[in-house]
Amino acid sequence: MNATVEDLRATIIPKSDQLNSEQLLAGSMTVTVTDVRLSGGADQPVVVHYANENGRPFKPCLTMRKVLIHAWGPDGRKWIGRSMTLYNDATVKWAGEEVGGIRISHMTDIDRDVKVSLTSTRGKKAKYEIKRLTSRVAGQLAELREALTVETLQAAFGVAYKATKDTGERAQLKAAYDTRLAELQKPAESTDQAKTLEQYREDIDNATSAETAALVLDEARDVLTATEVEQLTQAYDMAWKA
Repeated sequence: MNATVEDLRATIIPKSDQLNSEQLLAGSMTVTVTDVRLSGGADQPVVVHYANENGRPFKPCLTMRKVLIHAWGPDGRKWIGRSMTLYNDATVKWAGEEVGGIRISHMTDIDRDVKVSLTSTRGKKAKYEIKRLTSRVAGQLAELREALTVETLQAAFGVAYKATKDTGERAQLKAAYDTRLAELQKPAESTDQAKTLEQYREDIDNATSAETAALVLDEARDVLTATEVEQLTQAYDMAWKA
C-alpha cells in the first residue's frame, strides 16, 4: 500500500514479514487467499498468502487456525480463492496485557454464520461468531485483475468502489486497480531479438548486391560491438571488394 494524503495508513505499517494487527487499526481488510503453506515454525506453522500482500502474509494464531479449519475444512489447498475479512481485536491479551491481535469476522464459502466455542487461554472457552461474506468482493477483485483495457478497468473499479463503504474492501479494490493499471500502461516489450554477428555475416554473404550488403553493414554498426563490426567489415570487404 502506497501512502497518499487521502489514505495515510501506509505510514503507520510496522516493519514485519507478516500481516500485523497494527495494520488493521484504521479498519478491517478483506483478503482473497492465493496460497497456503507450512512454515515449519511451532508457533505459526501456517502461512496464508493473499492477493496484494506486499510480502506480509497472514500467519493465523492457533485460535484462528481452528476457526479456519472449522469453517473451510482441514485441506489448505481448498482455501485458495476464498475470502475472509480480518480485523484488529483490541481485547486480545499477551502476558496479561491487551495488545491486540488479528481476528476473522467474515468468511466466504460458508452456508450460514458460524458460531463456535473454542479454548483460548488457560483452558478458558471463548465464543467466536463468523459472519457469512458474499463472494462479491472476490469476484470484483478477479474482474479488476482480468481487465483487458484501461477503460474497462476504470469502469469496473468505479462500480465496485461505490458498492462498498468498508475501508478494508476499498483498500483491496484500490490495490488491485493500481496493480492492473500499471500492467496495462507498461510499454510492450519488443519480441524482436538483436541479430548476432553470424546472422549479419550470413546476410552479407546472401546479399544480391554490394549496395544491399552495405546496408546490412550500416545496420550492424548500431547493434554489434566495435570488435564485431570490425570482423563484419572484413567479411564485407572479402565478399564485395575482392
